[in-house]
Amino acid sequence: MNISEAGAASGLPAKTIRYYEDIGLVRPARDGNGYRSFSEVDVHNLTFLARSRALGFSIEDCRTLLALYQDKSRSSGEVKKVAQGHLEEIERKIADLSAMRDTLAHLVHCCHGDDRPDCPILEGLEGE
Repeated sequence: MNISEAGAASGLPAKTIRYYEDIGLVRPARDGNGYRSFSEVDVHNLTFLARSRALGFSIEDCRTLLALYQDKSRSSGEVKKVAQGHLEEIERKIADLSAMRDTLAHLVHCCHGDDRPDCPILEGLEGE
């Protein structure tokens, strides 16, 4: 199938598929005329990558996961290690966002929002 068909089947835009090819994540065959020819396996790998990216895995993590997926002698422990590392990063980001939310909520609560010039929000951003 061609790139637009592969894109429709995997849910990825052609630009993303070309990028994945450029960085070596997928390697579709080429027809005699030079056009990409995607197999069902290629589309399956593209779908795998789309789902991995939707979960926030980095390109390098996707590369690792795809290699592990294709390696039938892998151990699930190797896969879990990659996923666990990503989960820990997500938890760090959630903690950071929660702290930011709490600080901003406090500043908004302290601000009267009236016509006076004093503003706890600006004072809080000033850092003094």
